Amino acid sequence: MTPAARRRALALLALAAGGLVAAAVWWLPGPQGTASSWGPAPLVYVGVEGCADCHEDETRLWRGSHHDLAMQEATESTVLGDFSDAEFTYEGITSRFYRQDGHYFVRTDGPDGSLTDYAIDYVFGFTPLQQYLVPLPGGRYQALGIAWDCRPAREGGQRWFHLYPGEAVDHLDVLHWTKLSQNWNSQCAECHSTNLRKNYHWPEDRFGTTFSEIDVSCEACHGPGSRHVAWAKAAEARGTDPEGDPGLVVRFDERRHRSWRMDMERGIAIPKAAAEFRVENEMCARCHARRGLLTEDYLPGQLLGQTHHPALLEEGLYYADGQMEDEVYNWGSFLQSRMYAAGITCADCHDAHSAKVKISKDDVCSSCHQPERFAVREHHFHDPEKEGGSCVACHMRTETYMVVDPRHDHSLRAPRPDLTLSIGSPNACNDCHRDKSTLWAQRAVERWYPEGQWTQTHYGETLQAGRTLQAGAEEALVALAADAERPGIVRGTAVTLLPGFMGPASRRAITKAAADPDPLVRLGAASTLEAFEPADRLRVGAHLLDDPVRVVRVEAVVPLADVPAESLTQSQRVSFDRALDEFFQAQRANAERPEAHVNLGLMHVKRGRLEAARRAYEAALQVGPWFLPAYANLADLLRLQGRDDEGEKVLRAGLEQSPDSPSLHHALGLLLVRQKRTGEALEELARAAELAPGDPQLAYVYAIGLHSTGETDRALAVLRRAHERSPAVRPLLVALATVNRDRGALGEARKWAAKLLELSPDDPAARGLVAELNQLAR
Repeated sequence: MTPAARRRALALLALAAGGLVAAAVWWLPGPQGTASSWGPAPLVYVGVEGCADCHEDETRLWRGSHHDLAMQEATESTVLGDFSDAEFTYEGITSRFYRQDGHYFVRTDGPDGSLTDYAIDYVFGFTPLQQYLVPLPGGRYQALGIAWDCRPAREGGQRWFHLYPGEAVDHLDVLHWTKLSQNWNSQCAECHSTNLRKNYHWPEDRFGTTFSEIDVSCEACHGPGSRHVAWAKAAEARGTDPEGDPGLVVRFDERRHRSWRMDMERGIAIPKAAAEFRVENEMCARCHARRGLLTEDYLPGQLLGQTHHPALLEEGLYYADGQMEDEVYNWGSFLQSRMYAAGITCADCHDAHSAKVKISKDDVCSSCHQPERFAVREHHFHDPEKEGGSCVACHMRTETYMVVDPRHDHSLRAPRPDLTLSIGSPNACNDCHRDKSTLWAQRAVERWYPEGQWTQTHYGETLQAGRTLQAGAEEALVALAADAERPGIVRGTAVTLLPGFMGPASRRAITKAAADPDPLVRLGAASTLEAFEPADRLRVGAHLLDDPVRVVRVEAVVPLADVPAESLTQSQRVSFDRALDEFFQAQRANAERPEAHVNLGLMHVKRGRLEAARRAYEAALQVGPWFLPAYANLADLLRLQGRDDEGEKVLRAGLEQSPDSPSLHHALGLLLVRQKRTGEALEELARAAELAPGDPQLAYVYAIGLHSTGETDRALAVLRRAHERSPAVRPLLVALATVNRDRGALGEARKWAAKLLELSPDDPAARGLVAELNQLAR
């Protein structure tokens, strides 16, 4: 991975620091079970020992589970790695792992690159790898980049290995173990301990992180148990069975009263009705989803979006067909599955306390799928005793993370080699048959399943067309966004791609999506409001400030922040102020991250508070000098203040951090244009377009710059290449038509204008351009 790719990955990870099945609607106002009969009785965490006396079986299953062993103090019984003066060399640096006075230490490269001795305070996990936490100043705990492979030696384990092999991660790299990307307090802790509070203090730049229990214990899922324990003890004191409200924060009882029916034609058992609100799934999603934090005031029993910002199917996180690409932790995949649509929950397959699959991976499928129908050669066309006959091998392909940790994709889909051919997403067939071509795999699927899913269009084709700005993509995205039979996470993603087109159909689709019953669709709509003019933003999205789900409100408030105050009604102002408070809470919750300070800066700019914005951008650079948007936004703020000379220094400082940043080269080019340093400006604009050939905006600006200096032939060549890659981008077609018009090539101009009109038949500007060119040609 190149440095630029690393920073791009970290920008995606930033969503994880701060941003269902169709027809399901979730907007519970708060956690279930907080009954009024308890009055003001406080909710207090009591610890696993407060639960174990009554819940012996559940505690026994939990002991030794991944949740129980998520984090432990480093002791002789918990440390699995070789600390007998073992050495490991990575990119020329030899680290040594040793013991001294009963404690565990590592000698490795520190923040300045010099070899230093560090204590190991905690271990993270136990299989298939174990990581080690090192205390650093400011209350920080950092996860070493060198981990222990816990697999048996016969499987290649029992060794030290680096999590970024072959990438030359040194002390200056954003992925170095001493950097924010490897910080336990911010990146890991919420999902490895119970009742975790980051307690980050800005501007002191220090953590005071606390937890009730070091591991993922009972109350991480069930919520604080004080009322429930009091209920049980009161009954014990009376000498009677417990009765009345049990004082639970949440009840996981949605499966208890569920009935099933067997679809004899398909050989599949399905629930008769799917719960509208999946308490289990939303609770698991807190840690098993790619998401960012909105507030630390979490209690189970509510929609994930009330406390977190879930990722949609974003490029870099998911392949276009929705399969996991980066580490996305299952929830977003599962929402796309037929199982989820039918009403299946996490605990239908996984034991909630041991966290293991209830029975063997393939046998658990037979709970709903008749094995005599599916676990036979006539269905899978493979030897039943080999991997090709395995349900999960075909329907839950794996991606390997952290070098040794394969994770199953939970979208539970049929292999689609045809999509590999058309949009480049992976398929399970070629995962096993690596010596065969994708076409070979597709031919086999066609023989075995002549009427199979490969004969149907897939939403991945639409999302890929939207990502790459292909002709016809807008119409397809609009249709997908409106299709209530598709998963909400897919429809919401389709909405987020519409601003790349933004014709009349896109505007209507976003307006409709903003009122959709599914919160993920509304979230997609809220994220697109910036593409409208301020007055239209208010018309389309003002009601989202009162949305029942917090993440939608927080997403909507930013694009509405620069709508003139006098345009808002009194009630809209009240709603705006309330959502604005939630926005600021979300940034405070992530104040250790530069993204939060940049978000604050953007808000301050929108509200005309330029000095406050400057302080926010400078704070972003202080906590994350690697975060490139901070440089670009600070330079743009200085432009607003008429201080381009200072802005140039800021941009060049950013380019020292990342010499191959397209956005910074582009911003510097525009600054140099304003300073009338045309030659230097074109060099920077050219470099930006070269570094990001898939970004049509960069190519467009570079071409306009060339045309303005008389290099029209070069400008047209740049525009044509960009159009070939992104044929649905209107500004490229407009430029190709008008530049040719200006040089007297009316035939060429009319050809490009005709393409524009074909792409946007309802666009008055396109019709006007065609009419103008026809008039000139007479």
